[in-house]
Amino acid sequence: MAQNKNALIRYKTIDKCLQNKYCQWTLEDLIEACSEALYEYEGKENAVSKRTIQLDIQMMRSEKLGYNAPIEVYDKKYYHYAVEDFSITDIPLTETDINVLTETVSMLKQFKDFSLFNDVSDILQRLEDKIYAEKSHTKPVIHLDKNDKLKGLHFLDEIYQAIVKKVVLVITYKSFKSRDEQKFTFHPFILKEFNNRWFLIGKKWKNQPVSNLALDRIVSIDYDFNASYIEDTFDPEKFYKNVIGVTVNEGLRPQRIELWIDKMNAPYVITKPLHHSQRLIKTNEDGSIIIHVFLIINYEFERILLGFGNGLNVMRPNFLRKRMRNILNDAIKHYEEDIDNNEE
Repeated sequence: MAQNKNALIRYKTIDKCLQNKYCQWTLEDLIEACSEALYEYEGKENAVSKRTIQLDIQMMRSEKLGYNAPIEVYDKKYYHYAVEDFSITDIPLTETDINVLTETVSMLKQFKDFSLFNDVSDILQRLEDKIYAEKSHTKPVIHLDKNDKLKGLHFLDEIYQAIVKKVVLVITYKSFKSRDEQKFTFHPFILKEFNNRWFLIGKKWKNQPVSNLALDRIVSIDYDFNASYIEDTFDPEKFYKNVIGVTVNEGLRPQRIELWIDKMNAPYVITKPLHHSQRLIKTNEDGSIIIHVFLIINYEFERILLGFGNGLNVMRPNFLRKRMRNILNDAIKHYEEDIDNNEE
């Protein structure tokens, strides 16, 4: 059983390496990566042999495990996937897999009314729908927004394991604002999803504020096993209580924001509140409403307000009202001049 587990760790490590198109992977590189992975997960200090990795690649290429991985060698030295975005984790489920998952879902559904499962009931429903679609060869009934081109998702499991094991990361990162890549140590606390993007939340140093890193801007991840992990009492529920999204300006305090919503958008805002602090102040005769929210203003909140267009009016505070007006006035300027697009 231990040998099978070690083999799965190696397959998964090789798969992650070959998905990273920013690096060229020699056999020696794959040996080193697998040796480090086995040390991290199993505490095994012995290096993996060259023969073992060669057999692993052969096994991944074959049909025995259902991988059929298109692993090729170019320049007689470097290994890569010949099919773009291939991963052994994307292979179709076997009949045995489907039967096991079906039994698991059936068992979990018996506990769906317990408070422990309140936060994952939708996940259970989506999993059941996915299994049914695979089993019946039909399209899923539940359709979720997703971005198949989103970068950085292959880091999710690696970061998750680092958080659980409290390992300090060495991250190479390229933000939208920076021309060059930056390399720094990072103490990971949690993973957070917002607006179909994933973020890593943590600290660079103990005395620095909590910051977020977009996974799609991470170039590579390494580990610093010699660094002491920050034992921070980070509480995500408390930290994000007064904001929408992932940007928290810790120097600011939440404040009351009063908004007018037109008749068309009012039902949507009532049934799906902008924030848990939302309260209805007044329903006007024309069907419009006035609400207030109590939160810290950040970039994400401003994007939501602008998304309503002329269906929303910021009434208070005055500085936010002026900011929205300036942004919308600048937007109007882009449409004041006609663009020659050869249309009549």
